[in-house]
Amino acid sequence: MSKTPLDKQSRLLLLINGLFVLAGALSGTFLNVFLWKSKQDFAMIGWFTISQQIGLVLTFWLAGKWVKEHNKMNALRLGILLSGVFYLLVLGLDKHAVDYIWPLGLLLGASLGLFWLAFNVVYFEVTDRDNRDLFNGWVGLIGSLVGIVGPWISGMIISLSVGNQGYQYIFMISMLVFGIGVVFSFFLKKRKAEGTYSWNEPVKQLSEKGSPWRWAAPALAAQGVREGVFSFLVNLLVYIATTQEAKLGQFYLITSLVALVSYRVVGKWYKPGYRYYGTLVGAALLFLFTLPLLWTVSYGTLLLQGVGSAIFMPLYILPMISSVFDLMGTSGENVSKRVELVVLREICLTIGRVVGIVIFIVVLEINQSTQTITWLMIILGLSPVLSWFMIRRLLQAQPVNKSSAK
Repeated sequence: MSKTPLDKQSRLLLLINGLFVLAGALSGTFLNVFLWKSKQDFAMIGWFTISQQIGLVLTFWLAGKWVKEHNKMNALRLGILLSGVFYLLVLGLDKHAVDYIWPLGLLLGASLGLFWLAFNVVYFEVTDRDNRDLFNGWVGLIGSLVGIVGPWISGMIISLSVGNQGYQYIFMISMLVFGIGVVFSFFLKKRKAEGTYSWNEPVKQLSEKGSPWRWAAPALAAQGVREGVFSFLVNLLVYIATTQEAKLGQFYLITSLVALVSYRVVGKWYKPGYRYYGTLVGAALLFLFTLPLLWTVSYGTLLLQGVGSAIFMPLYILPMISSVFDLMGTSGENVSKRVELVVLREICLTIGRVVGIVIFIVVLEINQSTQTITWLMIILGLSPVLSWFMIRRLLQAQPVNKSSAK
């Protein structure tokens, strides 16, 4: 366990993160199902997800100047507010939301970009190498906890309501939770702005010979390949297999309960020295738990895949996050460029997500059979192993200069 405890600001940041994730769990879990019920089109859902990624990465890059040179807390608050606006628009458009996939996706992506850019920068500032795995463990733990409560409650509300009335209720509840998050954000300290934003820093880092980002960038892209498709496909498949929102809520209740325990255990146990083999084991087992889908795509096999992912995702994802953020603290110069490096990290992830989704759309344009979807999941599910292979050098415990590093 980390010897460095989390301070009051770290705990407050965890609370705000929890509220933001709770609002997303209440509505975001069923957002694609809501769209699917209006138009049964995998490509439409794929393009909606791509529009989110484009909005997110552009916001990361453009808002980086604001976050570095001005008030990052306002960027975080605006991200939460825009998320509420997004669900307000979906409420108003109702079944016609499918006609506005691109503007809605760009808006949602912009809101996520503003929030997560500010969150990641503040997260770096309030943690260090000694307690970063602990903080990430708590992030996963809280995400699992709200994942137990949010989707299950939403699924029950939707199932007990008539027509789209249940969706209207959960979208309104999400807007309320976003509002509470904004209120708590005012208790975070206003953090000092430092330096001038460098627009081309991501290109500079990748073009520099011997830069560790040359290993981290492709690893992050490979990580994003699985994330991009699994983020929307798994819950859609559960709904298609069961045609019941309550079953989807039950699916997330079970998998999140398992993840709650897994993140708690791994978050307390993980040390930098365990990252190398822990990440490999996690990545390999994430892939292996997609193989039962070759037998049949049913609620049972999807639940088995979900439970397997919940158990082993922390082994893979926690060191991936921590090792990349550790790169930002290897020197005083890198610490001063933390905003640009957070932007670089997101650009790499987004490239991978978009590549994965484009592959998904192109393949399904040719063949939309269940077998094709299964093989896609299995092939794309190999990307975490590829990610480990690319970043393995950075997963070794590295000595840190305590006087200048974070």
